[in-house]
Amino acid sequence: MDVFDKCDMAMGPLGKYAFQAEGYYMFPKLEGELSNKMIFQGKERLVWSLNNYLGLGNHPEVRKADADAAKEWGLAYPMGARMMSGHTSKHEELEQQLAEFVNREAAYLLNFGYQGMVSIINAMVDRKDVIVYDSEAHACIIDGMRLHFGKRFVYPHNNMQNLEKELERATRIVEKTGGGILVITEGVYGMTGGLGKLDEIVALKDKFNFRLFIDDAHGFGTMGPTGAGTDEHFGVQDKVDLYFGTFAKSMAGIGGFIASNKKVIKYLQYNMRSQVYAKSLPMPMVIGSLKRLELLRNEPEHRQKLWTIVHALQSGLGEKGFDLGDTGSPVTPVMLHGTVGEATQVTYDLRENYNIFCSVVVYPVVPKGVILLRLIPTAVHTLDDVVYTVNAFAEVKEKLENKVYSEDLKVQVIK
Repeated sequence: MDVFDKCDMAMGPLGKYAFQAEGYYMFPKLEGELSNKMIFQGKERLVWSLNNYLGLGNHPEVRKADADAAKEWGLAYPMGARMMSGHTSKHEELEQQLAEFVNREAAYLLNFGYQGMVSIINAMVDRKDVIVYDSEAHACIIDGMRLHFGKRFVYPHNNMQNLEKELERATRIVEKTGGGILVITEGVYGMTGGLGKLDEIVALKDKFNFRLFIDDAHGFGTMGPTGAGTDEHFGVQDKVDLYFGTFAKSMAGIGGFIASNKKVIKYLQYNMRSQVYAKSLPMPMVIGSLKRLELLRNEPEHRQKLWTIVHALQSGLGEKGFDLGDTGSPVTPVMLHGTVGEATQVTYDLRENYNIFCSVVVYPVVPKGVILLRLIPTAVHTLDDVVYTVNAFAEVKEKLENKVYSEDLKVQVIK
């Protein structure tokens, strides 16, 4: 047996569709300026698949800041990991401003959110500690826990009764090992848009001794009175011990950060392997992030416009009888029922005959028989975009219910 044999024998649950779906359903190419409308396969489409929540990706001030910084510094500076030669005052300035914005003592930059999350978990726990986590945790959390040599317990999504039971189990273990308990949840669940029950989780601190770590990738910049996150939305910032945010969503950039008290951040600064042994964020990304954060903090109209579109889209779809799950965020999941083959035809119909581009999610990410069309509203969408999309979705839903779509995975035009 050769380790390469699996590349022919078992491509995995998604990879098995690669030869039929690649380039259209998987790894599609969106081209042109980042906006509500972009080019896909030579045609303009109304796009609901970009995590550009506040519309900053193509904001003229952001574009200028990025371009000016690239011209002044290039993409190589600073060269090396921060601990060795890649540390600058601009990195520190961004960290200070991020900490102030999310109401923490300190923050530390992460080169990539996914990579950073894995490293934070690895640094924060050892074999004496126990992790308790939500069953719908993001893949980066799962991968981080795979490095953990101690116990880990999962509770059904947002099930507080089960979380309490797992905390009881964890408590019995750490009483013997002398370790601690880390509870990991998300602020906004990126696939369904539902919120982690942060208020109910922190209430359990009165009964159990644990630290709470939240992944707020989709909440940072969108949730809360100032956009500081889902913990601000719930009014529990002082009870969330570790706050993780990413630049890849509201900030429309690359990188992320972890925020906590000064002692914890100093510890992570010296123990997050993915940061200690990786090149520093290039200066244009740091300066560009400073501009994005400035707009996020000082121009609330971007967030207000986002929520205007969110409310219009979700209420419009709801009035048409669509199941949007329990979303409490901009993420808008549209739940339909059908096979994988029907899902491909729904998507093809939307793209080719309605010129609407959105992401489709099928088994094994969601249960068999479920088709999830995920819409990401942004501040650059218009109310006309919403009306058009709601009406198009209503027509597609009727076709699906009337069995118009073929279950054949092969691409075909639906008229």
